[in-house]
Amino acid sequence: MNTLAPVARPGPDDLTEAERARILAKSAIFAPPAQTDAQGRRDLLGLTRDELAAEMLAIGEKPFRAKQLWHWIYHQGTRDFAQMSSIARPMQAKLAERFTVGRPEITTEQTSTDSTRKWLFRMRDNQQVETVYIPDEDRGAVCISTQVGCTLSCRFCHTGTQKLVRNLSAGEIIGQFMAARDSYGEWPTPQSEAPRLLSNIVVMGMGEPLYNYEATAKALKIAMDNEGIALSRRRITLSTSGVVPMMDRAGAELGVNLAVSLHAVTDELRDEIVPLNRKYPIKELMAACHRYPGASNARRITFEYVMLDGINDSEAEARELVRLLEGLPAKVNLIPFNPWPNSPYATSRRAQIERFANILNEAGYASPVRRPRGRDIAAACGQLKTESERARRSPAAA
Repeated sequence: MNTLAPVARPGPDDLTEAERARILAKSAIFAPPAQTDAQGRRDLLGLTRDELAAEMLAIGEKPFRAKQLWHWIYHQGTRDFAQMSSIARPMQAKLAERFTVGRPEITTEQTSTDSTRKWLFRMRDNQQVETVYIPDEDRGAVCISTQVGCTLSCRFCHTGTQKLVRNLSAGEIIGQFMAARDSYGEWPTPQSEAPRLLSNIVVMGMGEPLYNYEATAKALKIAMDNEGIALSRRRITLSTSGVVPMMDRAGAELGVNLAVSLHAVTDELRDEIVPLNRKYPIKELMAACHRYPGASNARRITFEYVMLDGINDSEAEARELVRLLEGLPAKVNLIPFNPWPNSPYATSRRAQIERFANILNEAGYASPVRRPRGRDIAAACGQLKTESERARRSPAAA
């Protein structure tokens, strides 16, 4: 199947701080617009505690105001300053003149026959992303996006057919989870004792989060703050296709669960279906997984493996996957391919998926076959896509 010429491989010495700097510099090219509303008010959503305190100092207020606002914005989910009862009315009015607490705007909301829910969110510049809530028996995960479009062009992924438009801001990233809580009415109230349904975050939506690291990290730190949304790092999973230089930084600074979109066990095939592999091949990717801090039998690295009929689903490939995982605390999510229009792939046969899973299970690696969720609303893995496009510069601006 592979028709690509051999690709020069980076060696371990190439994965330097300079490479991380290049990734962050490239991220800045796709930076989001200024987070202000039509009246020029600064959006407080997505600001860190220190940034919030700086905004208060800039208007002549004491830093304790930042602590009050943090509680109302991230613990109570309050958007209207007039409803922040611990803040005096004159101060409420002062805040409302200068600031806003935004949310992505819900353009459409769809609920699948299996109770999966998908939102199409519109940002202030009219760019759009999709976000999905995947319910379980007594809880569920919100699958959030980090970019408008994607730069990776994985062959089996519908999202990858949409070119990268821009990165999302930290506020736009955490705002997806908060808007989902709005939708389900899951902000705390004095009468509320029911368990939270929206209990987890999976950073597996549109985009490669490690190519928008700064904003993604900022959003996840807000989610984990104990005086706000207060999600444990054990309830957050970040998925990457293998941006090796940033995996070390994410592990050191965030320590959330790691998921790796692997999908092939040879460089030859992975070069073709996950083009990022040409830059960071499997050997370097697996080395980064071995370095990832906090990985243990209690917190295993998840390897995502989409099952493509006749492409990557042979028993020989299952045995090679076992070899690749040796020495790693790992589990494998086997994902039946979710079809999308004009895709060149087909879903592996059920019997073949089961044979593949049995080889992994017998080797000691838990390998659940992911049940497709939300297919009827195009909310399943690899199906997210919007109509957003990068704005074309006029000749005068070129």
